[in-house]
Amino acid sequence: MIKLIATDMDGTLLNSNGQIPDEFSTILNNLFDKEITFCVASGRQYFTLRDNLADFKDKITFIAENGAFIVKNDKELFSKTLDRVMVTEVIKDLNKLSDCKAVLCGKKSAYVLDKSAEFVDEVKKYYHRCAAANSFDEIDDELFKIAVYDPKGPANNSNLALSEKWSKRLQLTISGQVWLDIGRNDINKGTSIKFLQDYFGITENETMAFGDYYNDVSMLQNVYHSYVMENAPDGVKKHGRFIARSNDDNGVLRVIKHKVLQVEA
Repeated sequence: MIKLIATDMDGTLLNSNGQIPDEFSTILNNLFDKEITFCVASGRQYFTLRDNLADFKDKITFIAENGAFIVKNDKELFSKTLDRVMVTEVIKDLNKLSDCKAVLCGKKSAYVLDKSAEFVDEVKKYYHRCAAANSFDEIDDELFKIAVYDPKGPANNSNLALSEKWSKRLQLTISGQVWLDIGRNDINKGTSIKFLQDYFGITENETMAFGDYYNDVSMLQNVYHSYVMENAPDGVKKHGRFIARSNDDNGVLRVIKHKVLQVEA
């Protein structure tokens, strides 16, 4: 019996226009009535996820910042933050890369040091609570991660440039076509799922997860019912036991309806 369901947002639960499926409210209510814990697991900040799902926030457990922050009913269940000295060093290295810009992801807010309107508008798509700062030194907050905006593509640019120095001390994860996430090497979506399994007394066999990108792999590896979206890169698909239909074909909800609620999908 499934007792815990976790899903990524972009490219997974949401369609290509960033919209929540029409049936989501009905299905979530059915899961809630069956006392099945439903989680959204995203690289987005908690405040953005809470805004995105404001109508359902009392029925969802939020796994934010790629697993570094877990909140349920506005109560913090778990958090792990970065060492400030290490953040300072990473920022220095990022400044050497042309076109790359950093988003400093904190518990109170996200912060940008580049204040150009185009960049700020892009950042606010994912970080609704965002502030500008002149330097990292003036930011009074605990940071979960550094999100690197890399328009050249992190796979062949920022990830390559930073990996040799930082990959043993920090976790570098390509989380999108133009995004690289830099966080603690002991934290990911998988560790957050393991925390919730222990917290609620739920096993891997009682857990279902959905993802479409490389930052979802650790989550998929900590559940038995692991679904990769049809629209995912081939390199991600090998990490799931099952394939769900694409995000534009309501893949997540189809599986939940058929496998968990046992109604026609």
